[in-house]
Amino acid sequence: MSLAATDVLTHLEASGFRARAVPAGRASDLASSLDAWRRSRALDETFDRHTLYAFRFTPPEDLPAARSLIIVSNPQPQVRLTFCREGRSLPVTLPPTYVWRRPDAEVRAALLEVLEPEGYSVVRAVLPVKLLAVHSGLARYGRNNLCYVPGFGTFHRLVAFYSDLPPADDPWQEPLMLERCHDCSACRRECPAGAIPEDRFLLRAERCLTYHNEDPAPMPGWIDPAWHNAIVGCMRCQLACPENKSQRQWVEAGPEFTAEETDLLLQGVGFDDLPGETVAKLESVDLQDCADILARNLCLALGQAAHGTTGE
Repeated sequence: MSLAATDVLTHLEASGFRARAVPAGRASDLASSLDAWRRSRALDETFDRHTLYAFRFTPPEDLPAARSLIIVSNPQPQVRLTFCREGRSLPVTLPPTYVWRRPDAEVRAALLEVLEPEGYSVVRAVLPVKLLAVHSGLARYGRNNLCYVPGFGTFHRLVAFYSDLPPADDPWQEPLMLERCHDCSACRRECPAGAIPEDRFLLRAERCLTYHNEDPAPMPGWIDPAWHNAIVGCMRCQLACPENKSQRQWVEAGPEFTAEETDLLLQGVGFDDLPGETVAKLESVDLQDCADILARNLCLALGQAAHGTTGE
């Protein structure tokens, strides 16, 4: 077997992705970082309980001999969804971190294209991908705690894989913040929820609009409905960020939902009872797993779209 990790990374780069590889054992360092945050009480207990429990810091059973972790950045645009209501066509934004162009399966296929002929394989890794990306040197944190990749800004989606391919080296480093962020507070000023503090590096996730509108629990009373600007997630700090200047106008037209489809979604009709065409539209923008939040979020987002306050 003559394939090197650098060959794989070069292939991914030629395919339009950005990637880094680190030794598989570095997963335990990710676990240690999260444990340190827990001990220092830097993480909200609710966020900790609901978000971090799913991570797995050891190689999966179907690839116990994993030797490397490959973290990949997949460029993604904002997507403009259109909903019809009361005779009006209302645009609603889907942020870049949700799948539109080139789903994760395509990243895996690009990896296997060069790995399989040499007898290597990959298995999806369920890890804190932002933390892995910045430790690997693939990305840097912004003040808003989002992950910035050169050339992509925050307009990308991260996915990680275990592989039995040996890493070429170990580029592990301490997380770094973008140089520009040291003298910039545009994102903090734009965040109405106060999720981006002055006094620490870590985001106050319990104050982040994305955290709450991805959660099916009732929306906290302190959140102003006028803050909502996307069907899920939030674009406020990303659009305000100077580092995204060349990406912020990257918007692609997504599916359009008829008045009948919009009404069904607002009524909270389950996916199994939706027309097949409607389900296909939702699956095309990675919303198939959002049945428990879709009606609520769509109602909030359409309220802002009707007033012309949703951003792209």
